[in-house]
Amino acid sequence: MAVPGLDTVRRRLGDGLFGLVAGPDGPKVGARIHRTPGPRWFGPDRPIQRVHADASMFIGGLRALLLQSLHPLAMAAVAAHSGYRGDPWGRLQRTAAFIAVTTFGTATDAEAAIERIRTVHDRVHGTSPDGRPYRANDPHLLAWVHVAEVDSFLRCYQRYGARPLTPAERDGYVTDTARVATALGVVDPPRTEAELAERLAAYRPELRGTPEARAAARFMLMTPPLPVVARPPYAVLAAAAVALLPAWARWPLRLPYLPLTEATTVRLAGHGLVSGLRWVMSPRQTTARPVRRRQPNA
Repeated sequence: MAVPGLDTVRRRLGDGLFGLVAGPDGPKVGARIHRTPGPRWFGPDRPIQRVHADASMFIGGLRALLLQSLHPLAMAAVAAHSGYRGDPWGRLQRTAAFIAVTTFGTATDAEAAIERIRTVHDRVHGTSPDGRPYRANDPHLLAWVHVAEVDSFLRCYQRYGARPLTPAERDGYVTDTARVATALGVVDPPRTEAELAERLAAYRPELRGTPEARAAARFMLMTPPLPVVARPPYAVLAAAAVALLPAWARWPLRLPYLPLTEATTVRLAGHGLVSGLRWVMSPRQTTARPVRRRQPNA
């Protein structure tokens, strides 16, 4: 039975959430991404489109940022150049737009977005607090950011996604993301789930919890600039993201490890939150789909 006014409430909540993630120009950008005709890098049947369209990305994005912060050079670049404290939502909106255009946009728009990011990376360089130089366009650092992100998106989708991927589809997702990574400058990115796990493990000797990483974790988990009404659902999102971090990543960031609570309370709350986000966003996701015949992959 339909509840009077429920669709209006859902649309208003969806508009507010979309505005936070996509920014004031989000509707215009989204229309261009989804409605512009032309060949895409990925067809609608590819795993990357299923994963990146799902509400579990909210949890995956936060987990990725926490995991990425464990590399001292990557964290030094973020602390010095990203402005995550002064403009966290701007950074989120730019990241969301990049993921959307490379996943769903035309090949021409995806290539333009890649070129913009590479131009920005060319200007980001400096020295970390321990005296080591860093460059954002360093293929080794780019690969770390990539594997941490892909591992996070995939794990969070498998836990909270609408239709978890089969083993073959998980390999397909890693293969899809490798196309974007290669364009960004990553050398030989992983193309299977097993290769992804191996590459992630190979970085572990380089990882540690610096003061900058712990400060970033506190900011993201404890003091994000949110209205009071948004803090309880965000606390669930944060708990779900932490719960999906590997145990070895917790202590360097001074994050708790509570396996029983995470397997019960946090997991149930996470499913409830993601289901709610999916419900709120569903009208927008439906209207955003392009009305066109299937395009061949570029």
